[in-house]
Amino acid sequence: MDYSRYKDLKVRRLEPGILELVMGEEGGKLSTATARLHKELADIWLDIDRDPETRVAILRGAGKGFSAGGDLAMVEQITQDFEARARVWREARDLVYNLINCSKMVVSAMHGPAVGAGLVAGLLADVSIAAKNARIIDGHTRLGVAAGDHAAIVWPLLCGMAKAKYYLLLCEQVSGEEAERIGLISMACEQDQLNGKALEVARKLAAGAQTALRWTKYSLNNWLRLAGPSFDASLALEMLGFTGPEAKEGVASLREKRQPSFPPEPKDF
Repeated sequence: MDYSRYKDLKVRRLEPGILELVMGEEGGKLSTATARLHKELADIWLDIDRDPETRVAILRGAGKGFSAGGDLAMVEQITQDFEARARVWREARDLVYNLINCSKMVVSAMHGPAVGAGLVAGLLADVSIAAKNARIIDGHTRLGVAAGDHAAIVWPLLCGMAKAKYYLLLCEQVSGEEAERIGLISMACEQDQLNGKALEVARKLAAGAQTALRWTKYSLNNWLRLAGPSFDASLALEMLGFTGPEAKEGVASLREKRQPSFPPEPKDF
């Protein structure tokens, strides 16, 4: 499989059967979900699914964290341009469904901030691992839009509705240690052990009975497919929110590094 078209995602073969996907640059800033990275995160799972040399993919972030939120220029474009909004809706949908339907095993290794499109893949991975001091944040409502890019399909199933509502409505951050406690991720470990633990898990999966593993994944992911209508509605409402005044204020507040001052209560929503 030729992965040369991927630029923002660094793809390399760690060892036979195990592929590594890295967001961002080693020693650099947090990986921001640019328009290119957003599309690459949606497309990569189709290639991995068809790759006869890959049994397991590890997704991690380089530098100071796993992933930052969406690029503000892209987010601003979504609020102003219908075609951009439609494109991002399609890619956000494909990211979730392509990852759910990818037959190969996926392991995520999250450290530092884990936000945005990277977090989508991190939490939907078959085995999600985070450093104890990782900071998992879904910031959609802080931006002024519905939590739509993956939250409705997986958070209630992983950590229960009460916890899902608390973290998604308030945009409270979840440490890796707390995420493990509430069941949001598979396991937490010390940050200096993170990459080694992800590789250890990947090796076990790569050595396993591949048909049995893939059919088990397919069966278990039917729970996520059952939540598909909820996800589709949440994603559509997120895109609708980008057309309104709350998203414009959310973007402006982030640009100006201040707390948002959202408009008065809408007459009808």
